Amino acid sequence: MAPPPKSKSPKSQADEAPAFPHPRDTASLVGHEAAARTFAESFAAGRLAHAWLISGPRGIGKATLAYRFARHVLGAAGPHEATLFGEAEAATGKGDPLEMSSGHEVFRRVASRGHSDLLALELEFDEKRKRMRSEIIINQVRRLIPFFGKTAGEGGWRVAIIDSCDELNHSAANALLKVLEEPPHRGLLLLVAHTPGRLLPTVRSRCRKLALGPLDEQEVDDLLTAHLPEVSAEDRAALARAAEGSSGRALELAANGGLGLYAEMVDLFRPLPGLDIPRLHALGDRLNRKGGEAAYRSLTALFIHWLERLVRNGAGGRPGPEVIAGEHAIMAGLAARRGLEDWIEVWEKVRRLVVRAESVNLERKQVVLNIFSAVDRAARG
Repeated sequence: MAPPPKSKSPKSQADEAPAFPHPRDTASLVGHEAAARTFAESFAAGRLAHAWLISGPRGIGKATLAYRFARHVLGAAGPHEATLFGEAEAATGKGDPLEMSSGHEVFRRVASRGHSDLLALELEFDEKRKRMRSEIIINQVRRLIPFFGKTAGEGGWRVAIIDSCDELNHSAANALLKVLEEPPHRGLLLLVAHTPGRLLPTVRSRCRKLALGPLDEQEVDDLLTAHLPEVSAEDRAALARAAEGSSGRALELAANGGLGLYAEMVDLFRPLPGLDIPRLHALGDRLNRKGGEAAYRSLTALFIHWLERLVRNGAGGRPGPEVIAGEHAIMAGLAARRGLEDWIEVWEKVRRLVVRAESVNLERKQVVLNIFSAVDRAARG
């Protein structure tokens, strides 16, 4: 992968995220070869769908793949001119048909957000509230209309990426549907979605679908080695297990002390029913301090994911490998105290609380106390 860019995005200016490479700056991608070849072959044959829905778990490279699609199309004067090499690779089943060097002119212009034929919609910084928005709003989606209404500045295609469609509010989703209903000539929409089931059925039905799976543990470990060579092999393996196929989640956990948070969370689960109240308050106080927001986001994400694994375990599925010794026994013990439907309800309640807390800026400590208390109450039966 390419090193992080020197310039700061609005998110990094707000000090809300670690400075890992943005997908537009990333030259390489681990995994998803079949999806890349499907897109390249469609483009080479002149049968490119006007909208693609790229779905899968968060942090596995969906947006990185979308930018590879975009650069491939923007680097082409015409489908066949640009993809002769890709067609040859497709015939042999070797190589990467979407490969583009970070030194390529199109790559550099996309990375600098200076390509006039590419529009990217993502969460923006709210200057009034001095924080990142939690939704993509309708005024952002409305930019698609004049963008696709013009002829491509370089005589080729116009490409728009929405990362991610999960974050569209209701009005923005309806505005997107109107664009999809009238496909632009030589226009391409690339929609990234972590949970495509949340999208309007009419949006999904107007897209060609590419469902991506999680990376394997070794692929996540390799990416951690490339980005964080100072992390020990033992910690990399633990991060890869905790991330369950998401390189993005593994990098965030490493940046935010995720392994320590994970161990602390599991230790608080061990005595349930019956919370260690002083320790829980100490955790809440630490996350509530200035600079604790990133660690808070990691903890709440880990909490929700741990409950998902508990539910999978209770349903007879695989909870995934242990990150902390003995956590499967903790999950099994909790699952035995209440029915599966009850734990699903707890998971949904916690997830809703975390989402609501983000939108209305609830105190972080109170959210932490509430989510642990919800599990404790359920464990009491």
